[in-house]
Amino acid sequence: MSAEIKVVVDAMGGDNAPEAPVHGAVDALNEADNINVILVGRTDDIKKELSKYTYDEKRIEIVHADDVIGFDEPPVMAIRKKKNSSIVVGMNLVKHGEADAFVSAGSTGAILVGGQFIVGRIKGVERAPLAPLIPTEKGASLLIDCGANVDARSSHLVQFAKMGSIYMKNVVGVENPKVAIVNIGAEEEKGNMLVKETYPLLKECTDINFVGSIEARDIPKGDADVIVCEAFVGNVILKLYEGLASTLLHKVKEGLMSTLRSKIGALLIKPALKKTMKQFDVSDQGGAPLLGLNGLVVKAHGSSSNLEIKQAIKQCTQFSEEKINEKIKENLTVD
Repeated sequence: MSAEIKVVVDAMGGDNAPEAPVHGAVDALNEADNINVILVGRTDDIKKELSKYTYDEKRIEIVHADDVIGFDEPPVMAIRKKKNSSIVVGMNLVKHGEADAFVSAGSTGAILVGGQFIVGRIKGVERAPLAPLIPTEKGASLLIDCGANVDARSSHLVQFAKMGSIYMKNVVGVENPKVAIVNIGAEEEKGNMLVKETYPLLKECTDINFVGSIEARDIPKGDADVIVCEAFVGNVILKLYEGLASTLLHKVKEGLMSTLRSKIGALLIKPALKKTMKQFDVSDQGGAPLLGLNGLVVKAHGSSSNLEIKQAIKQCTQFSEEKINEKIKENLTVD
C-alpha cells in the first residue's frame, strides 16, 4: 500500500472555484485511499460544495481563509498584504510540515512568489522553474521553464535540465530522458547569448542525456523529453501551443459540420478522431509543478475542471512516493 500523503487544495483558486477544487478533491479521495486533503478558503463556501458529495469526512479538513488573491493583483504585494488568503495560508501549511503538497488554480504570479518565499527553495537550487507537461506525437514532454524566471542565467538552465530529467524519469517513467535546449537552429553556434553560454555547459553534464538544440517546429514531434528554456520563451511556446490547438480543433469541427456529406463523414470518423485528440490532451497529467522547493507546489490551469484538479492532487502522490525532492537535493549540491 502507498504511503499516505496530505495535500492542501486552494478551494478559492481558479475560474471555477470553489466548485472545481472541492469536486476534484472529493474525486481524488474516492479514487485513492492514501490521500488526505486540507481545503483552504472560506468555510461556508467549502461546506456548501461538500454537501453535494459522498466522501470519507475523516479524510477532509477545512482551514478557513478569508481573502482571495485575484489574477490581476501584483503578486509580491498580494503575498505580503493578504496573509489570510487561501494561497498564503495553504503554503504556510506546507512550509511548517503540516502538509506535503499544495495545489492551486489561482494566480500564477502569487503561486510563484509564494512558492519561492514561503515554501522556499531547496539548498543549492538557484531558481525554481515551472514545468508543465505538453503533448507531442510520442507522448508528453516537459517544458521547463514556462513562466517563473524570465531573466534566467546559464547556471539556472543547467539546473532546470537536471531537475527536469529527474522528474521525467521518476514521475513520468521515461528512461534516460532526452534533454534539448530551445534554439533557432540545430547548429551549436546558433542562438542568443544565453543559449550560447548554456549549450557547452549542458554538453559537459554527465548526469543528463543532452541531445543538443531543438527548434520550435520539432517540439510537437516529441524529439526531446525535457525542453529547456528561460521563462519568456517557454511561456510563448506554451501559449502558442494552447492557442493553435484550440484554433485547429475549432476549424476541424467547422469543416466537418459545413455540408451534409461532411456531417456523414464526421459520424464515420468520430471514434478515430476522438482517440487521436485524446493523445493531445494532457488534462489527465495534472498541473505544472514548481520544481526545486522544500515542499511540492503544483499550479493547475486557471480554467481547470474538477478532473484536472483531481489529477493534480493524485500527481502529488507519485511525486512524494518517488522522493523527487530528495533526488533533486542529491543531484544539485552546492560546490
